[in-house]
Amino acid sequence: MARPIVIAHRGASGYLPEHTLEAKALAYAMGADFLEQDCVLTADDVPIVLHDIFLDTVTNVAAMFADRKREDGRYYAIDFTLDEIKLLHVTERIDHETGEVVFPGRFPAGKSRFEVPTLTEEIELVQGLNRSTGKSVGIYPEIKQPAFHREQGKDISRKVLEVLTQYGFRSREDACFVQCFDAAETRRLRQDLDCQLRLVQLIYETEWAETPSEFNAARTGEAMRKIAEYADGLGPLLTLVVSGLDSNGQPVRTPLVEAAHQQGLVVHPWTFRADGMPEWCDDFDALLRMFYVDAEVDGLFSDFPDRAARVRDCLG
Repeated sequence: MARPIVIAHRGASGYLPEHTLEAKALAYAMGADFLEQDCVLTADDVPIVLHDIFLDTVTNVAAMFADRKREDGRYYAIDFTLDEIKLLHVTERIDHETGEVVFPGRFPAGKSRFEVPTLTEEIELVQGLNRSTGKSVGIYPEIKQPAFHREQGKDISRKVLEVLTQYGFRSREDACFVQCFDAAETRRLRQDLDCQLRLVQLIYETEWAETPSEFNAARTGEAMRKIAEYADGLGPLLTLVVSGLDSNGQPVRTPLVEAAHQQGLVVHPWTFRADGMPEWCDDFDALLRMFYVDAEVDGLFSDFPDRAARVRDCLG
């Protein structure tokens, strides 16, 4: 098997506020093979890099634009122009309901100065660093909530593909994966929008299993055959790949990776966090080794790309 890739989840988000250019530059320097970009649209149709369709969990939008929230109390990126969003300060992720920092051991909330980048700015950063360093680090954009964007009269997939095409990302040979949770939209990217980039179907829960430990191999295989009709890879929640440990402390693998590989799909599970471990494991390096060696994944998403790369490289 080819060496697994390390995908920097929202950049080096274990060390700097997620999806900032600073977090991406650090992840690049730490040896990530790909940098992730979650994409949503502004009011003026600019793809920006933001994990949520909301601004209030990672910016000071409530302080800057108190009167711009919707009836549900949330501040939606799609209601703001790019110029307005560029006025905001990005901070560590805050729980919207409690107001508490989600990962209290990370970069101090509210400190320093960070902003929301555009997809164009991120690509130019990566391509610029590739030129100046001689490396070939790729990008890994996600189409976020396409159905929501359609309800607002916007086609996020078209807008993201326009930017990718402008910067030379057009074929499977290019250093780019495009991912999406919406299976209909992932299929649309391939069949209707003629996207020839490598497509990855994200999955959180599965219709072929009641729980991660109850995979039915036959039904899993059928699901992988359907995904392989339009996609090149699978991005599952990590516990859909390894559901826990057996009585001897060995990882319990589901049939997912084997079934995906049988259909020619790569598997890139998420999210590996040293400060957000599954309840059945308390050793981050050991968790990474389980997936690299025992589960035989083709890559993984981590908030700590330096550690993910170090463990991977030590395996030879």
